[in-house]
Amino acid sequence: MRAIYPNPENYPRVVTTDRGVPQYYPIQGQNVSQPVGHIPQVSHTYAYFEETYGVINEHQVGIGESTCSAVYSADGVQDGGEALLSIDELSRIALERASTAREACQIMGDLGETYGFHGQSDSFEGGGESLMVVDPNEGFVFHILADATGTSAIWVAARVPDDSMAVVANMYTVREVDLDDTVNFLGTQTMWELAEQGGLWKPGDPKDFTKTFSDGEYAHKYYSGRRMWGAWRLASPAAAAADDTPIPAEYGNLKDDAPYPFSLPVEKRLAVEDVAEIMRSWYAGTAYDLSAGLAGGFMASPDRYAGCTGDNCPPGNWERAIGLYRTSDSYIVQARSWLPDRVGGTVWFGPHAAHGTVYVPLACGMSAAPAEYSDSWQGTSVQDARRSNSGFWASRSVLNIAQIQFATILPVLQQQQRAWESGRGRALQASLDAQALRDEDFDPTDASLAFATEAVSAWWDLADDLIFGFSDGYWNRWTAGGVFESSSIGYPDQWMAQVGYQNGPPPTAAP
Repeated sequence: MRAIYPNPENYPRVVTTDRGVPQYYPIQGQNVSQPVGHIPQVSHTYAYFEETYGVINEHQVGIGESTCSAVYSADGVQDGGEALLSIDELSRIALERASTAREACQIMGDLGETYGFHGQSDSFEGGGESLMVVDPNEGFVFHILADATGTSAIWVAARVPDDSMAVVANMYTVREVDLDDTVNFLGTQTMWELAEQGGLWKPGDPKDFTKTFSDGEYAHKYYSGRRMWGAWRLASPAAAAADDTPIPAEYGNLKDDAPYPFSLPVEKRLAVEDVAEIMRSWYAGTAYDLSAGLAGGFMASPDRYAGCTGDNCPPGNWERAIGLYRTSDSYIVQARSWLPDRVGGTVWFGPHAAHGTVYVPLACGMSAAPAEYSDSWQGTSVQDARRSNSGFWASRSVLNIAQIQFATILPVLQQQQRAWESGRGRALQASLDAQALRDEDFDPTDASLAFATEAVSAWWDLADDLIFGFSDGYWNRWTAGGVFESSSIGYPDQWMAQVGYQNGPPPTAAP
């Protein structure tokens, strides 16, 4: 039997010896995690990388995750409910057992129906889940929610056309479902009967999964839709600029009006760098540019922190960027059919926020994960202490230092990102690819671990360089002749006018 554990999505997420992974062994008096249930084990499981969610396995099956609202939610067994499986466990089990994306979706759906599914909370924002599931040949968007009884699940998986891109941003996106089309759809066979019983759908209406089972955007209007638009405008700029565009920047109701298609053809084959640009986007250069105007501050930063101090905070919301400062990490899964699995499947991993990090290629055939990216190190959580080998803290330091003079520092940061991702990262990947094609026993572990160590060290150096170069409102540098120079950066003219600089103390009268 395979144990099922609760998933706090915090450190330590599980403390046990039964998984054979030393990072999960009890330390410093930690209590051993107790299973909340068991399911039958299979005869063979695959190796895989995980965070709290499964990431990629040895067959290049990769997963990304996005929490969604749903019309139904359920409590887990650990909270007094009857649903056994969270999305964390479902994604891990899928990677343990599936050799294709299609198989992974079917496994997760079947398990959810049999044992019950629960979100990370039963709140409006935590009841449903989406996974983007890929392999070297296919990609699917998988949606799941509890059923009305809280003991089973309703799910769908829609295949993304080979020439297209789908975008999921904390809301379901699958529209009309045709379960008779088994090439393009998988799902609960009784979903429409269940929807009719719940008063969510009636015969003759379109079988629109999102309109039926989503509870809409959470936080505010455009929280999800603007990010969908923001991603597609970079992947398909001509479509975004067309008069009859299928991706408008503004819309009525994202759930009910269906302003966007499930997927959209892209204008070119996307490279890792293209996806990284999307992951980092704050809609720069558009009417929704988060770095523009008074809200961006004198440093023209796109990061809008949550909350307000005081007793008279005005109502309202900040626009939501794609690249978000409060990110634990992000990654890009790459699955390539023409290469051996051990290097064809690559996770470009970036700790902390996308716009401050460096994405490092990690081949799925590695036999160890970089210590720099572990959430547990010598008995401490990544949040416990700033340590010199922590990729999370290196990237966090760079982004927070960049807030000093964001507009000035941004080109420096982007140049370093390009040098490590498009330059050294691509070169490493090409080298690993070539060696794997020559030698069927090639192990990419040592080279990948060494590269991760170098990248994290370089990001610590970058943090030091930025704090030296842009402290106290100055640009500090050494000339080629070895002479130290420092000059004031100052404030942008427009910002000075907006904050009333011209109304400040007048000059003294001439003598």
